[in-house]
Amino acid sequence: MDRFHHINPFAKRDSHSTTSITTYKVLTLLTWLLSVVTTVYYDTHAPTDGRYPGGSIWHQNYHHYSGFTQNAVITSIYFVVLFIFQLIYISHLFSSDPTTVNAAASVGSHFILNNLLHFAWVMLFVRSHFVWSEIVLIINFFNLSSLYFRHAAYTKFIHAGAVSWPLAWTFVAIYWNGAIMVPHQNSLVARIFANVFIWSLLGYGLFFIVLYKDYTMGFALSVLSASLGVAQFFRQIIAFQWIFAFTIMSVLFVATVLIAVPAWTGREDFFGSRREPVGDAERAPLLAEN
Repeated sequence: MDRFHHINPFAKRDSHSTTSITTYKVLTLLTWLLSVVTTVYYDTHAPTDGRYPGGSIWHQNYHHYSGFTQNAVITSIYFVVLFIFQLIYISHLFSSDPTTVNAAASVGSHFILNNLLHFAWVMLFVRSHFVWSEIVLIINFFNLSSLYFRHAAYTKFIHAGAVSWPLAWTFVAIYWNGAIMVPHQNSLVARIFANVFIWSLLGYGLFFIVLYKDYTMGFALSVLSASLGVAQFFRQIIAFQWIFAFTIMSVLFVATVLIAVPAWTGREDFFGSRREPVGDAERAPLLAEN
């Protein structure tokens, strides 16, 4: 068992060797670049190979209209911010503070796997292999969920870049990709299912906001809900989906503010409970705060 723990890259460790730190520095940076370059390229370019007719990421989005179609501008901005957060996370591996380096290295294996799975998803999605791309998203969802619940107590920039924002996107993408995957995504039955399942975004977001005081997750999901709402509004004004999306966005945003402002100021929160002083002002919403 000790041997398995030693060779398992996803095992929790209190410290990391110099060799491990160097490996994480190289692999996190390389896989991050792979993820960024692939996403940016296929954002506007269609693949020239493959058995099925493909298209750029946003061509696929608008060509296969569904109840979870995203707005290209808002979601693209989301990814720009996400990639910046991820670069900030990577910079923690190059810190002169051993505690910061060990914290960043502890989530390194999951972050590397997330980058590789995101690369695989893009390559499959733009080539219209929607079933396989859905499977990749589900695998990554379990990867990032495991990361979240096992490594939640880190600084907010590590948490946002490596954990909460990628997890929020993956959760929404499962519905987006899944809606494209099923046949007749524009049928009445598909629209009704979309009207029902969209509320899982609210439940998922409130779960992290209420139980873990995670305002980074709340804000990420509110942005993605806004993207969904804008796309649905411009597609069909007389419909429930965009109304539901904006309602979810509003509730998540307000709940996020109610948690975030006290966390940033260190003052009494909006519900009357006194926050204890926190030594590190850069701490993310932690499990330990509950």
